[in-house]
Amino acid sequence: MNLSGQRVIILGGASGVGLATAKSLVTQGANVIIGGRQAEKVKQAVAEVGEGASGEAVDAADSEQLRTFFQRVGKFDHLVLTLSGGAGAGPLRTLEMDALGKGFEGKFWPQIRAAQASLETIRRDGSITFVTAISARNSMPGTAGLAAINGALEAMVPPLASELRPLRVNAVSPGIIATPWWNIMPEKQRVAFFKESAAATSVGRVGEPEDVALSIVYLIQNGFVTGSVLECDGGLRLDNSVQL
Repeated sequence: MNLSGQRVIILGGASGVGLATAKSLVTQGANVIIGGRQAEKVKQAVAEVGEGASGEAVDAADSEQLRTFFQRVGKFDHLVLTLSGGAGAGPLRTLEMDALGKGFEGKFWPQIRAAQASLETIRRDGSITFVTAISARNSMPGTAGLAAINGALEAMVPPLASELRPLRVNAVSPGIIATPWWNIMPEKQRVAFFKESAAATSVGRVGEPEDVALSIVYLIQNGFVTGSVLECDGGLRLDNSVQL
């Protein structure tokens, strides 16, 4: 599919996977609209992507803001949802239920709210791409809460693809990706965790945002793929030795 002139909204596009996806899509000729909660970060992302990118601040946790945002943007072709929070991980014995709730509030609900709010203006045969995580189908200790959040999103993909046809609905399920999301860890701990995770993958490294961006662009461009969850984890799901 030629993306020249097509409009793609990326919510959560100011950093990490979303920003890498914006850059990749612009090289394909798409016009990208970046949405994020912090206006200054959105402004910086738009400047970094350059020609073909625009953006504005929008809080995907706020249904009214989302409705107004999509009305203002108008008709568009594809939606990419890289929205995420940082809560919900940890062993069940010590996992605080409030933290798990915050995990859902940071990722599950914003992605679903945004998908719903987009339906009035997205192209009838365009696409929605959720970004989940391999925790949904992994048995890594300490990730049951994350598995619940991401598994809930992935479980919705096939029925939504059927319900919303010919609009295509897919998800990309990344493994350990070196993005600012991991800055919740102290640097020394993060470096050690990335080293351990790299050893556990089949490809011998952790992922980069550009790896996931390639998968997202593929799902946007391939008009014959819908209802699918595309794994982009370097084979991490094949090894359960890593623990959070």
